[in-house]
Amino acid sequence: MSHSPRNRTVVGCTLLVIAFGVGLGACTSDGDPLSAKPYDAAGQISYNVGTKKKADPGKPVEITVSDSNARITDVTATDSRGRHVAGELSADGSRWHSTAPLAAGTHYTVRVSTEDEDGAPGRKVIDFDTSTPTTKKVLNVTFGPKPGTYGVGQPVTAELSAPVKDRASRAAVEGALRVDSVPAVQGSWYWVDDKTLHYRPKEYWPAHATITVRSNLAGVKIGDRLWGGETKPLKLTTGDRIVALTDAAAHRMTVYRDGEVIKEIPVTTGRAGYDTRNGIKVVLSKENPVRMRGTTIGISENSSDSFDLLVYWATRVTWSGEYVHAAPWSVDFQGYSNVSHGCTGMSNQYAQWFYNTVRVGDIVQVVNSKGQQMAPFGNGFGDWNLDWNKWRKGSALTAGVSPAAAADRARLRPETA
Repeated sequence: MSHSPRNRTVVGCTLLVIAFGVGLGACTSDGDPLSAKPYDAAGQISYNVGTKKKADPGKPVEITVSDSNARITDVTATDSRGRHVAGELSADGSRWHSTAPLAAGTHYTVRVSTEDEDGAPGRKVIDFDTSTPTTKKVLNVTFGPKPGTYGVGQPVTAELSAPVKDRASRAAVEGALRVDSVPAVQGSWYWVDDKTLHYRPKEYWPAHATITVRSNLAGVKIGDRLWGGETKPLKLTTGDRIVALTDAAAHRMTVYRDGEVIKEIPVTTGRAGYDTRNGIKVVLSKENPVRMRGTTIGISENSSDSFDLLVYWATRVTWSGEYVHAAPWSVDFQGYSNVSHGCTGMSNQYAQWFYNTVRVGDIVQVVNSKGQQMAPFGNGFGDWNLDWNKWRKGSALTAGVSPAAAADRARLRPETA
């Protein structure tokens, strides 16, 4: 954080120029305190790092002014891997403290800039190491999905090796998990349970975006004897924006690519008692063929509704067995009525085209069905069925926080240089 020169210094130089005309030497490097070589500011500040330069990683670094005639103008803190430590400087320049957790067993360099009452600059470099706990449990994070190219609806997942329950510990974890995309988007993590987080943007990912996911948790204290471990970063890309919209009442699917209609397909969806779920689903996998049995959805083998079929060109959208697939046995009903057990059926030709057109992560949305709403979690990726305000409430950092304050918190998270 930088500050403009003090007004009285600038005015003084201006008056000298007016008064003496050629007396410009008063504002040269010899007379201007702002152009002087910085002095050692050790006598102006104090900090909470011990004489042995060993700091507790569980406590913030604090730098304060010990000289009432001086103020702190800027502080930059980095670790040995070049990661910046976020911090806050008070408005009057009397105090700076770190706002991001420190890592254990790590070397840090803090560069402090000061200014005395005449505006002359001071500098002090502080080096210290953080201690390493003698006993600790390591929290590892596994990001998903696997590296590759996905549809614009694909959430990012983070699976933790141990449960994290209290809000402060969750905030420490979430604040260190970074997701960046080009083009940039607004997004947030959601705690699905004590060991699982999902990340999605406010809207779908941009088409042909590059998404990088990384963790700054290594060595960071999360809770009592729980410390962050090393995490392998993840890089994803997105393809075209493919959205398949099925109107169950009209018995028709419309497929869009980047907002333009590329195919309209007559379909059949779930009949009464087996109504297809409404809502937004994400393609989970493509299976050709897949064996479908009524017993997997609770239908007895002795029931007249029982079935056991080998189905081709099957695109899965729920873990419980909802697919978009070829249904040559119901072609006469496709486009006219709903006769399936919950899947979206179409002809072999259309199903093959759909299978070859979509990729994992693409959007399949159903409207005007009499079925239940797609669950946000537990049966695939129903994340998009939560509106943005509800989604933000699942974050340990932004729940109950205004959008402006959430943006400030995001700005203060630890970053990698």
